[in-house]
Amino acid sequence: MKPLLNTLFITTPGAYLSKDGETVVVRVDQEIRLRLPIHTLSGIVSFGPVSFSPFLLGLCAEKGVAVTMLTEHGRFLAAIHGPVSGNVLLRRAQYRAADHPPTRLSIARFFVAGKITNARTVLLRAARESPDEKSAGIEITSASLAAALPHVESAASLDELRGLEGDAARRYFSVLPDLIRPSHPAWKMNGRSRRPPLDPVNALLSFLYTLLVHDVRGALLAVGLDPAVGFLHADRPGRPGLALDLMEEFRPFLADRLTLTLINRRQIAPEDFLNAEGGAVLLTEQARKTVLQAWQQRKQEEIMHPVLSERVPVGLLPFIQSMLLARFLRGELPGYPPFLWR
Repeated sequence: MKPLLNTLFITTPGAYLSKDGETVVVRVDQEIRLRLPIHTLSGIVSFGPVSFSPFLLGLCAEKGVAVTMLTEHGRFLAAIHGPVSGNVLLRRAQYRAADHPPTRLSIARFFVAGKITNARTVLLRAARESPDEKSAGIEITSASLAAALPHVESAASLDELRGLEGDAARRYFSVLPDLIRPSHPAWKMNGRSRRPPLDPVNALLSFLYTLLVHDVRGALLAVGLDPAVGFLHADRPGRPGLALDLMEEFRPFLADRLTLTLINRRQIAPEDFLNAEGGAVLLTEQARKTVLQAWQQRKQEEIMHPVLSERVPVGLLPFIQSMLLARFLRGELPGYPPFLWR
């Protein structure tokens, strides 16, 4: 089993990362703040004005440590990685499947079914802890998500499948605020808003989705798949289509649940957000650090994997699912088994 390594998050403006032998050195104002052996890292994520020496970037590429650069508020800028792992036969199988409409549709169905199933599980678990006046609406939405699954299985086109996924997402996000226990106007959410997020809940979701896509992209590269060529998401320059496909099944279980946990446990408060021009709502620097710490802790927790039937760290789930997808594309599995939270 692949070991669960750390992700190094750099949030200090003006930090400079360089190479010293096989070690990553972080300097702020010419002062060394941190030294980490490269072999302990799976990735580096920087926020805002952070600089890297070219020699460190070369070492990261050589050792398979993905580097992702984000704005200070989490908007994706660029990703750097070394040569794709695995063999060309796997990637050719991926490209053939993506170019064959029936195969592409059948694979896309797995991702959508996994997302809807896990979204429903999030709602069902929360309904048991919600006040009676809210639990009824949550249960109705859960039932509608269950009713959508047979239509996912029978969808005749990608457009129809995407329509089903979009409708299920709208229903899900319409009741997600009912899972938030603290009563405060800041936690009101009028559906899902992106680019920019228009309320604190959406800001938190968007930030966690950015972290999730970094992990999924790195996992796909580790098993030799091309993160850019997906099945559900259309190909677009600069878009990691397959990473966006695979992360669908993880959104409810990882990002959405962590959002609810941070708010319900009052680890994040309304004052941890800023209002920017254009109506965007953004996390403060200290709030980002709180979220990053909670994200790392969540990845260390263990869960029983439904296919492997063994306990694995949550942080390895993207790698395990990437491995299962690769096995399916190589013809070693009859279908791709999405991760389903029990």
